[in-house]
Amino acid sequence: MRRPGQNWRRLSIPLLGACLLAALPVGSAVAVPPDPVPHTHETVHAAHRAGRAAPDKAADHAVRLQALLGQHSVLAADVMRSRIRGDDDFVQAADAALGKNTDAMTDLMDQLFGEDMVGTFGPLWAEHVVELVAYASAVAARDDAAREQAREELIEYEGELSKFLAGLSQGRLAPDAAHHALGMHVDHLTKQTDAYAAGDYLAADRTYREGYQHLYDLGLVLADSLLPAADRPALREPVWRLRSQLGKLLAEHVVLVEDVTRAAVTNTPDFDAAARSINANTRDLTAAMDTLFGTAAARQFQRIWGDHVEQLVAYSAATAAKDETRRQRARSALAKYEQDMAVFLNQATGGRMTRPELAQAFAGHDEMLLEHADAYAARDYPTAHDIAYRTYEHGFDLARELADAFGETVAARLPRGGAQTGYGGLAAGGR
Repeated sequence: MRRPGQNWRRLSIPLLGACLLAALPVGSAVAVPPDPVPHTHETVHAAHRAGRAAPDKAADHAVRLQALLGQHSVLAADVMRSRIRGDDDFVQAADAALGKNTDAMTDLMDQLFGEDMVGTFGPLWAEHVVELVAYASAVAARDDAAREQAREELIEYEGELSKFLAGLSQGRLAPDAAHHALGMHVDHLTKQTDAYAAGDYLAADRTYREGYQHLYDLGLVLADSLLPAADRPALREPVWRLRSQLGKLLAEHVVLVEDVTRAAVTNTPDFDAAARSINANTRDLTAAMDTLFGTAAARQFQRIWGDHVEQLVAYSAATAAKDETRRQRARSALAKYEQDMAVFLNQATGGRMTRPELAQAFAGHDEMLLEHADAYAARDYPTAHDIAYRTYEHGFDLARELADAFGETVAARLPRGGAQTGYGGLAAGGR
């Protein structure tokens, strides 16, 4: 990733030695043929293929919990940063998006655990959101007394909510472990705010990513601790774990593209740090592809995906500059990427996902990100946040489709009995 308009050497994206997915038997390199795939730029969600069995509600709820927790982390960080910048228009739209996430979280808890649980969880969660914003406002105002008061309130919240969750788990979640996890969440958000206010954007963005990943992973811990015993085995199914991890990476990709888009549109000093973050996410996605399909295939994915990210940012910069020629050039390049990615994944999955289906899904993904860039450049922040919210959710639709296809592909390559011997730990930290 480079700043649009500068002749920087593109940052290399080496393969990671340690993957997010546990080691699996891998196949030969995937050769990508050059033939194009016809498609449109319609905004669509990944299509669910006909004949698929009904989804497992417990597993769906667990992914939803992870998604909402991860989204809370980045939305809260965005609100806190906007307080530091003094961008009142952005603050209002970001506050609304964070409120929407809080409502969705409360609704999910109601579905999972009933009104009695929500009666305690809802106020505690809402209060911690209020105190996070108060902390950022105090940092922006350089009011050390108010900052310390907000910090004390957050510590009190950590203790109350951790005791409540531990009690709800009936002993499966230790109070100290819950307290530590929630304390880390608050530390991530306050530290990234402090770093952002100090102009240390590399540290701020590094902590931004850590906060998202930590809270997303905490969703699995909570689901495994709070769901009924009969529902928990679904969370250990290999394809579910792959779906969870792909959702984590693809949703983070959306968040980080939108972050670097905002920096490109406004030409702010945090662009370089945002570019490093999206490159790091690309490395993680590439590592996952390496584990599943081998190094040669991963390198092909890296090249195609990296070009896609660059064109999204190029479009944002062209939009800010009101350069229609460059905008259309970026659109054309994205159309080619969508075809290339469709061909690559069709080949990688042995045809388990069709080229038109894949091209349509990625075209929809790109179209939403371009619409976000247009709205942000126009300073229509409510629309930009609404699109960002939908695009984040689309990442999980796509992850489900890919996980099913990837899982079937890997399973087909394993020797007889492989599901028991080598296919049970798709995600790091699998139990």
